[in-house]
Amino acid sequence: MVSSDLEDLCFHINMKISTIKKTLQLRNIGQEPSLKSMLCKIGHEMVLLHDLLNKMETEVQQQEKLKDLLKELQKSAERDQNEAQHLRENIPAHLPKPTQSCITGPTVKCEEQTKVVEPERAKKPTKEPRLIKEAPLITAEEFESVPAYMKGRLTYDQINAVVQEVNKAVVGKYKILHQPLKSMNAAVRNLYHRFLEEETKDTKGEFFIVEADIKEFTQLKVDKRFHSILNILRHCQRVREVRGSRLVRYVIC
Repeated sequence: MVSSDLEDLCFHINMKISTIKKTLQLRNIGQEPSLKSMLCKIGHEMVLLHDLLNKMETEVQQQEKLKDLLKELQKSAERDQNEAQHLRENIPAHLPKPTQSCITGPTVKCEEQTKVVEPERAKKPTKEPRLIKEAPLITAEEFESVPAYMKGRLTYDQINAVVQEVNKAVVGKYKILHQPLKSMNAAVRNLYHRFLEEETKDTKGEFFIVEADIKEFTQLKVDKRFHSILNILRHCQRVREVRGSRLVRYVIC
């Protein structure tokens, strides 16, 4: 034990002596004229390196700001794309279309034809198709606002795909309701009477569907995933529920 402690003490003293020697050597080097210029040059390069690091830090900050601006631009573009897609899929069927004669013929003839047609329209007014209310697609901003526990693993595209299928069911249902009874076959007439039986005073003047309509007009599965998406649509105020007579009605907001 005594020999081991002595060896440790000798090693410690030798390390101290070595450190002192190196310190004295460095001090002497700093005092030598031939090495002073090199030390000054190293100091100057350190200052330049520090300035370069500051410039790099500024550039990184600018790039982060640019990245944030690009994200905002991407969200804005997605919103515009969704709105454009919704407008394209919901173009009213009653938009007036120019006749071929008005396109190819002179302006005077077109005006004369318009004057001739107007009295005929006055005698036999055409019925404009009734508009059917549809749910707008979910925007990227709304999707981000949905709580994580509600979204789970559902994606933005999956939710909007269900919105489109819901709209498909609404259109299919109300096209039948807007048809004259005489033009219906037996199967369509049964659907027509079911639609009327499902209406209540709370759904008067509203557009709504039930689960049976989803199965009738779409290929969607009415399962747990479907109901999770309906919860998101209620959260985003696309649909609301009206319950009664053991039936859940999904009203388009």
